[in-house]
Amino acid sequence: MLTVPLRQLGESERAAVEKILDRDPYAGAQIAERVAAHGLNWWRSDGRIFGYGAGRKVESLIWSGAHLVPVCATPTAVAAFADMLGAEPRICSSIIGRSDAVLDLWSRLGGHWGRARDVRPHQPLLVAEQDPPIEPDPAVRLVRPAEVDQLFPAAVAMYTEEVGVSPLIDDGGRGYRRRIAELVKGKRAYARFHGDRVIFKAELAIVTKRTTQVQGVWVDPEFRGRGLAAGCMAAVVHDALRRVAPTVSLYVNDYNTAARRVYAKCGFVSAGSFATVLF
Repeated sequence: MLTVPLRQLGESERAAVEKILDRDPYAGAQIAERVAAHGLNWWRSDGRIFGYGAGRKVESLIWSGAHLVPVCATPTAVAAFADMLGAEPRICSSIIGRSDAVLDLWSRLGGHWGRARDVRPHQPLLVAEQDPPIEPDPAVRLVRPAEVDQLFPAAVAMYTEEVGVSPLIDDGGRGYRRRIAELVKGKRAYARFHGDRVIFKAELAIVTKRTTQVQGVWVDPEFRGRGLAAGCMAAVVHDALRRVAPTVSLYVNDYNTAARRVYAKCGFVSAGSFATVLF
């Protein structure tokens, strides 16, 4: 089995997997978090990890589960991954990762899996390693467990606006609400309240030893254009760097110029480009 270039990886190859994830801690963050929690015993998690490389060497990875995530994927590895995945029905809801690998993978899989709902070919990947150069908004704080009901409508609004479908469709939002509650319990959800109303929110969706990835950044439409977002985001970065991880990372749609300006004010710098294929 060890001589097969493409294979499912198990716990005995965990060190090799972690080495590759450390080579790209931002593209590999989602996988690194799962490996740290579950190891490579895929039946204890929600997906499988496949590796590509001759003999005992592993040079490229792909996570296959609810999301498809290639990491350090060379062109030959992408071709091998696509051959394997194209022979099976699609189980993922998205393909996410470095632009070159994702777009190459999708160009090979599209003929097998049919049309995607949306393809976002260039999403700047941004990283902050130092405190923001602007003052954090002192009104931004961690959401308390008793405030999940107040946060949830804002989370639904953000998801629907960003992804293009409502998270309430499949199960009435029960699974999505559980995820939001988990983030709140883990002290990974931030908000600014106006009375009982959430007017800014963001979550640390992924946490590893190398980075924490911010997702779900949202400002209530009524409060947009008032300069609120930069100070709020600065508060998130300030706290996350002190309490959670040595870097804060995120990716943003290239056409979202307002958000990109906010992140630049908060000290984020380019770390490459992501792409996302949504089904």
